[in-house]
Amino acid sequence: MPTMKDIAKLAGVSTSTVSHVINKTRFVSDEIAEKVNAAAKQLNYAPSALARSLKMNRTKTIGMLVTTSTNPFFGEVVKGVERSCYHQGYNLILCNTEGDSERMRASIDTLLQKRVDGLMLMCTTLEGEHLDEFERYPDIPVVVMDWGPMVNGSDKILDNSFRGGYMATQHLIDCGHQRIGCITGPLNQHQAKSRYEGYQKALSDAGLQQHPEWVVESNFECEGGFAAMNQLMEGDSLPSALFVSNDMMAMGAINAAAELQISVPEQISIIGYDDIRIAQFMTPSLTTIHQPKYRLGKAAVEALLAKLQNPESAPQIIQLEPTLIERKSVKVLR
Repeated sequence: MPTMKDIAKLAGVSTSTVSHVINKTRFVSDEIAEKVNAAAKQLNYAPSALARSLKMNRTKTIGMLVTTSTNPFFGEVVKGVERSCYHQGYNLILCNTEGDSERMRASIDTLLQKRVDGLMLMCTTLEGEHLDEFERYPDIPVVVMDWGPMVNGSDKILDNSFRGGYMATQHLIDCGHQRIGCITGPLNQHQAKSRYEGYQKALSDAGLQQHPEWVVESNFECEGGFAAMNQLMEGDSLPSALFVSNDMMAMGAINAAAELQISVPEQISIIGYDDIRIAQFMTPSLTTIHQPKYRLGKAAVEALLAKLQNPESAPQIIQLEPTLIERKSVKVLR
């Protein structure tokens, strides 16, 4: 396997000059750089990533922990993370926690032992947990992407879930609906609770009565939306519209309504949350609240790299704002 010494000999320069050309650590004239690069190509030289990481104290690798879910929302966020890492010259190691705190801790240990330069956490079912593991690695920057455990001193990327919940409910009100129900996510999770509180505030501001029998707590998955819709159908009365706290549950709710021969939006209107890609291809296409998923991933990478450049900087909170996407699942009442 060729070394820098071999390149130096072939190019007729010093080993340190070869190092400066390959690692771009000091200016070298174009003529000499050309000689070195030609020699490296002739010898099929490949620089050692391990050697470089030991010398630079950087591995150019970022670790990310995410809860496994059928929800494509997470896949779309990871796509933003991966593409941003690629453009910045970083590699990404992705670990699934499966919603298990022990597995998450084991994954964190593994990533830290592999000397990743930083970590991103997006672990829904472990939200709010405190992690002592990071106290052993105080120099490793951490970015928490809203759905994540508590890490002191970490940067946080948040979506304004309260505003999104308010916006979704207000749209139903603007379309003439007054009898509005809600399928929430698990209310022990920050985003589910915030979206539900946004729904409550919009009803309150409009002077509309809240009906507890039209509120069902579920699990952010299709099956949960399906079961929640069936539960609502068993009640004495139905709302004219539903705010469903994510698109996956909205898909399940629409499927349950179809099986019960309840027409959406003619008999019940539905608005979702997230704007996953498949939402536009549902029948009817889903009116929803758009989360900037790609930007969420990109912002997390940028925050982490900024922390690597300036480790002493104060923790920052970056909040991304939701927007309304109107499609065909909400009926305008005349």
